[in-house]
Amino acid sequence: MHRIYFLFPLLVLSIDCRPNASGAITVVGSTSVQPFVEKLAEEYMKRHPKVKINVQGGGSTAGIMAVTDGACNIGMSSRHLKVDESGLDTITIAHDAIAVIVHPKNSLKELTLQEIRDIFAGEIKNWSSFGWSDATIVVVTREEGSGTRGAFCELVMEDSEISDEALVQDSNGAVREIVARDENAIGYISFGLLDDRVKALAIDNVEPNIENITEGKYSLKRPFLLLVKEGSRCNLSDSFISYTLSKDGQSSLAQEGLIPSRP
Repeated sequence: MHRIYFLFPLLVLSIDCRPNASGAITVVGSTSVQPFVEKLAEEYMKRHPKVKINVQGGGSTAGIMAVTDGACNIGMSSRHLKVDESGLDTITIAHDAIAVIVHPKNSLKELTLQEIRDIFAGEIKNWSSFGWSDATIVVVTREEGSGTRGAFCELVMEDSEISDEALVQDSNGAVREIVARDENAIGYISFGLLDDRVKALAIDNVEPNIENITEGKYSLKRPFLLLVKEGSRCNLSDSFISYTLSKDGQSSLAQEGLIPSRP
């Protein structure tokens, strides 16, 4: 059973505000969550110069395993935990959406969920099927164990499998880079990492924007989680988590394009 908790008001007062806080913690996991936690860590360390927060990627599964085994203080996941991933407290710091992206020169503006499923399953292989150029679709996906891939499979693929012909990349940034360079590519990345080098497609006539994600109209929505082992939390871990859920921390995440977990 996974316990979910959201705020530590006493810790915010008694620990997070201490000017002499010191020590080091390690945070490991989702490469989707990583850049946002790195930003929060930088902000936290400016307030607490004697604290060192080391943030590492590796994927959601790696983060879950690392915090379960005690190899890190805090794990990061961009998917919900599975039934057999027990013994962890989960803290939702924000919500993100998965954006399906193509090159800006691609004339398509939207696809249906079924069309996306068929493309990634290898059932539709040419852009001419959508009235665009007669060119092979280059499918780009994340690696096994990635929280982004796990969420994409759950929300999009259902019982279908991603084609073995898809190019596999180990980060959202790598997927974005390939799609930005290849006019025939299609991939999926964290909504918070979109930039003008790629184009996000509407899905079933719904644009991926903050309003639609917040209101639940856009279907590809997922949680961004921090994880701590039950009974093994330390003061610095609690203090940093408290900061991520504070007004300043949540505002920082919102500025990066995420949906804060706390209004």
